[in-house]
Amino acid sequence: MTFRTPGFSRRLGTGRTRLLLPVLVALAALVVAYLLFTAIWTDVLWYRSVGFSSVFTTQLWARIGLFVGSGLLMALVVGANMVIAYRLRPPYRLPSVEQQGLDRYRTAVHPHRRLIGIAVVTVLALMTGSSMSGQWPVWLAFLNRTKFGQTDPQFDKDISFYVFTYPFVRLVLGFLFATIILSLLVALVVHYLYGGLRLQGPGDKASPPAKVHLSVLVGLFLLLKAVAYWFDRYGLANSERGVVSGAGYTDVNAVLPAKTILAVIAVICAVLFLVNIWRRGMMLPGVGLTLMVVAAILIGGVYPLLIQQFQVRPDELAKERQYLQRTIEATRRAFGVDRTQVASYGARPEADPGRLGSEAEQLTGVRLLDPNVVGETFQQLQQGRNFYRFSDVLDVDRYRIDGQTRDAVVAVRELSGAPAGQQSWVKDRLVYTHGYGFVSGYGERLAANGTPEWVTKDMPVTGALRIDRPQIYFGERSNSYSIVGGRGQQELDYPDDSPAGQKNTTYSGRGGVPVDGFFNRLLFATKFSDRNILLSGAINDGARILYNRTPREMVQRVAPWLTLDGDPYPAVVNGRILWILDGYTISNGYPYSERISLGDATRDTVTDTRSAVARQANDHVNYMRNSIKATVDAYDGTVRLYQWDESDPVARTWMKVFDNTVQPKSSIPPELMEHFRYPQDMFKVQRQVLARYHVTQPDAFYGAQGFWEVPQDPTAQGRKQPPYYLSLKLPGDQAPQFSLTTVFNPRGRPNLAAFMAVDSTPGPNYGRIRILELPRNSLVQGPGQIQNAFEADTAVKDVLFKLRQGGTRTVPGNLLTIPFAGGLLYIEPMYAQAAGGSEQEPYPVLRQVLVAFGDKVAAGTTLDQALAQLFKTEVTPAPGGGTPPPPPGDGDDGDLSGDIRQALADAQRYFKAGQDALAKNPPDWAAYGEAQKGLQDALNRLAQAQQAANQQNQQNRPSTPSPTPTPGTPSPTPTD
Repeated sequence: MTFRTPGFSRRLGTGRTRLLLPVLVALAALVVAYLLFTAIWTDVLWYRSVGFSSVFTTQLWARIGLFVGSGLLMALVVGANMVIAYRLRPPYRLPSVEQQGLDRYRTAVHPHRRLIGIAVVTVLALMTGSSMSGQWPVWLAFLNRTKFGQTDPQFDKDISFYVFTYPFVRLVLGFLFATIILSLLVALVVHYLYGGLRLQGPGDKASPPAKVHLSVLVGLFLLLKAVAYWFDRYGLANSERGVVSGAGYTDVNAVLPAKTILAVIAVICAVLFLVNIWRRGMMLPGVGLTLMVVAAILIGGVYPLLIQQFQVRPDELAKERQYLQRTIEATRRAFGVDRTQVASYGARPEADPGRLGSEAEQLTGVRLLDPNVVGETFQQLQQGRNFYRFSDVLDVDRYRIDGQTRDAVVAVRELSGAPAGQQSWVKDRLVYTHGYGFVSGYGERLAANGTPEWVTKDMPVTGALRIDRPQIYFGERSNSYSIVGGRGQQELDYPDDSPAGQKNTTYSGRGGVPVDGFFNRLLFATKFSDRNILLSGAINDGARILYNRTPREMVQRVAPWLTLDGDPYPAVVNGRILWILDGYTISNGYPYSERISLGDATRDTVTDTRSAVARQANDHVNYMRNSIKATVDAYDGTVRLYQWDESDPVARTWMKVFDNTVQPKSSIPPELMEHFRYPQDMFKVQRQVLARYHVTQPDAFYGAQGFWEVPQDPTAQGRKQPPYYLSLKLPGDQAPQFSLTTVFNPRGRPNLAAFMAVDSTPGPNYGRIRILELPRNSLVQGPGQIQNAFEADTAVKDVLFKLRQGGTRTVPGNLLTIPFAGGLLYIEPMYAQAAGGSEQEPYPVLRQVLVAFGDKVAAGTTLDQALAQLFKTEVTPAPGGGTPPPPPGDGDDGDLSGDIRQALADAQRYFKAGQDALAKNPPDWAAYGEAQKGLQDALNRLAQAQQAANQQNQQNRPSTPSPTPTPGTPSPTPTD
């Protein structure tokens, strides 16, 4: 039998406690290390899967270098000053009440001084390293900086100095200031704690060693301040003091010399503090420091204020004229609008109805299908199953069909998850893994019932485009992870009418990370906090996990130096679906260029009311280029970056940082090049700049004469009207150009001031900005006034009133503005949408087209009818332009030819067949598609027959001489 004394038990318990604490700390450290390793290694695997591992390693080593370098330097400098202050402690301290109080603290601190010192410098090092590691873009851009080849007008330095070098210098100065200030604070605390400094008692308040130490630190601080004052001079190139952006009259004539004088004074003060090492007392340093403070207040603050108040403001324009010219030129150059072509337009619009009708016959390619409205229509007609979704904003692109380039509204059918009530981990992650199909409709042509006329549609995909890989594994709605491609794995491809009810597939792409091994499964189970990844037996050999797979996220990860456009768009290129994204290089350091908020400039109705278009951050920038075009393969996730603006020094700098990640412009496939377009966010920024900086004369700019503003969206008050993609022919063009367009109002007025368009088709004219400026005294109505005119016109109002009966509401489409016959033609498609639960279409369908020219408005069921009503003439539809005229009404058809009767009967038959197919549950999409083809063929035959009949009537019409009025007979009154 063994006996233990109480003392032995207490010692055993204490030993266990002492052992338990280190074990818990060690376990916690292992867990943290494992989680950190998991986060880093899964990122490494993802970068490897897309072929951009060098991007991750470059960032990682830059972060580590800055973290370790800055943290270690901070620790060494602060730690050295702490040790120096401790070793310079006085051997004897005069007794006093103050020292008696400090003795208690010294007694508590002194035994643990090393541990406390190590803890202090470690915390400072970690904080410094964490802060500095986030500045890796500044460091890498400085190391790889590229010259602009342009100099600023004040200091004659290359622009690259302000974009790359100056931010790095400020970063280094900030770090050095923080190091010296922290060292000074630590030295003060140690000197005071150990008696080197006294606040009470007679005699010197600092011991000679403490005075020397502190004098050196203050002297170094003042030397840094002198360097900071010197570089502050260059910071004036982006001053916001006066009416200009950049150095103005006060900056050049008062602040600039003041910064130079203050730099000299700071050097003198630093010398006085260093000289004080060999002198007793603090008189000289005190005088120098007082002089510096007074000089900073008087020379650096009061003097510039007096110059601004009493010299500049009384004669501001004369003083600032040359600096205003600098700002105008720099801002236009920095935002790429310096080559904008401005032409006078609209002084003499055509008024002859005959000529207007002839012009209308040549009007082709007007896009009536509004991508911001018909998302619901695509959803209802092409959804197929309720677990598919289309974006709430569709995209506009161009495709060459039957030898002709046509505008198309495009979208992809993405997956929203397993059907309601059928969710499980296997279904969510291994079965319902991808969307399917590319759906597109002609932009300018719709079916007779107001729905899109499809270019491609259905599952499997049918239509005019060849699509070899319709699966969407990487898309805008692919926010979570999926596990695909395992041996024998059956993934839902698309529903069909087979006995199984669906067509299955197995992923065979290169994208994703292998997840068929235990180690990777463990890592991803940890990353996604999902134990099923580790435990599930449904994951087979060859399985891969897809994550981080939305196009914007993927491109942002492989090109962290880019700011991406908010609206990626899909395109079919060589049988594959690619996401196309525009990447911008931005800066806020371009000298004399005005800074604008990127978020405010790009906000409009679409960004405020739709989820599919990402909002830009509120970064203030004064330089912007669309330098990179990026693509993401929707099937295998392949990411490619292409250099677009070869002259951009910012892009070339980052291409040196991340070598071999951006392919040259010459490597862009021609089939892909055809689908590039001018990016919307870039255009929005440029239109905000041009609203003011189209005025290039300093006097007019100072008086804000002729400033414009982007009008509010007439269909969404309080939000800016978005720009619109449109194929149009501007004055001087031989053929319509795919363009991005907008309009301007005079500031504070509702009428129209100008029309702006940029050529969006890749080629020699890509990016050419043209502005048609209306006469200053012109009263051409703006978008808001036109919208009011539509609602106020008796005939149009009656048409809209009939549309709005029976619970149906009207949905206005994009209000397009088109230069036409020396004036501006407004075209607005008006959609009708039945209320929920109605037997009519609960999605928007085109019912009317509203048009306006001058002070006249009209409406018609097609664009051709509307133009005919507007100009009181018969407009013959141009080939491929607009929708065919609808069949005649219920009037007498006894004079109709046999061809017309047959075409009418066929059209009615196919229309009814299509409606019957839609009424089935679920809808019979194959039958509906066949009915739509038959309906379109019948309508084409009807249009041809009507045209032939009209020509025959013109030939058979007898020519009668105009009657000669007899005396006293009133002349006939001309009618409109």
